Amino acid sequence: MWALTTAEFASGPTACLVVGDTLHPLSELAAAHGVALPGTVVDVLADWARCEPLLSDLAGRATGGYPVAEAGILAPLRYPGKILCAGANYFDHMAEMGFPDITKDSQRLFFFMKPPRNAIVGPGATVLMPRGTQAFDWEVELAAVIGKTARHVSVDDALSYIAGYTVAIDFSARDFNKAPEQFYKLDWVAGKANDTCCPIGPCIVPAAHFPNPQAARLRLSVNGELKQNGSAEQMIFSIAEQVARASEIMTLDPGDLLLTGTPAGVGVPKQSFLKVGDRVDAEIDGIGKLSVTIAGEA
Repeated sequence: MWALTTAEFASGPTACLVVGDTLHPLSELAAAHGVALPGTVVDVLADWARCEPLLSDLAGRATGGYPVAEAGILAPLRYPGKILCAGANYFDHMAEMGFPDITKDSQRLFFFMKPPRNAIVGPGATVLMPRGTQAFDWEVELAAVIGKTARHVSVDDALSYIAGYTVAIDFSARDFNKAPEQFYKLDWVAGKANDTCCPIGPCIVPAAHFPNPQAARLRLSVNGELKQNGSAEQMIFSIAEQVARASEIMTLDPGDLLLTGTPAGVGVPKQSFLKVGDRVDAEIDGIGKLSVTIAGEA
């Protein structure tokens, strides 16, 4: 078992192989075994077909390394080309939002986007609350990382375009999302595209080691209190359907990120929202825990 992440070393952000509790910088690992590997995770994804078997082999031969617990873990993917997010894509989440009797046939899969260079952060005191919001909310999401160029792919083939999976948190300013006086009624950019509001991590687990993503268990706690505890089985549109549909709208490139929706347990139905200083822990079985703190206002 192995995963990919990025960690802060004296030389700067460094792509690493995670094996057990140790980190192995790709540059050091490649040099030690006489193989050629890219220096960043995004470049590994761009050459995924060649790199994946090399990484699998190196994971079995890696020795030494640096303790994960002592490393400064960053967002594993710095930075994705695109961040596509599926909206309102869990039956139980739709129910808590006031729509308990929907069917798949009555829904349309839709996406919104977050800015890849400004929204992505890693673990730690990394999240800034959008200035002025009174309704800062959380959503734990399973994020799929694209590893092969996808355009007009079929649902049957869609999962083969995914290199791996990571944990994501979609933070949003619910009050900024609303625009009742305007024709469109909603403002997805104001509510969803804020700086630092898409933490990901702690690592990217290759799809080969995460064989049943549609059964993934997702949990999120705020200050130790469990808020979300759900399963990807509750998705209205499957991960494969999302990749296929997104590839009809635009070309998906290696290094793109697809957030696949959130289960029930968000703050807005109970009007319970985040404040500066709160700690948010998001966890998906088989990937790990992503912990962030609301460090201040943007």
